[in-house]
Amino acid sequence: MPHLTLEYSANLRERGNFPALCRQLAAALIAQQAEGKPVYPIGGVRVRALAAEDYCIADDAADAAFVHGTLKIGAGRTEAVKQATGDALFEVMKTHFAELYRQTGLALSLEINEFSEAGSWKHNNLHARYRKT
Repeated sequence: MPHLTLEYSANLRERGNFPALCRQLAAALIAQQAEGKPVYPIGGVRVRALAAEDYCIADDAADAAFVHGTLKIGAGRTEAVKQATGDALFEVMKTHFAELYRQTGLALSLEINEFSEAGSWKHNNLHARYRKT
């Protein structure tokens, strides 16, 4: 972990440059530090963007759009770490969409959800791959 899922209104598909946004958000997660150490293991970072084909925003204005991020992280990080993570990710989102925000109706949002290790199954060789470098 962390896994960040972006849901966005499909009317942003062509204008949103989601591949670049995913890379920027992954870099922001990897850059997070606490007490001089990485907060999130690079091998656990996942960022994905999924278009919502069916949606209604406000009064159904054709130019209204949304992007909502849900970050799932394992339990145990401090409130300060979660706040710093949220601030960094949301700043990336706001910067990425700044021009579009000035041009159209756009709702950006982000939430962080913690989960316990109980009830979570993983099979991942990426952590070992990154420990070698």
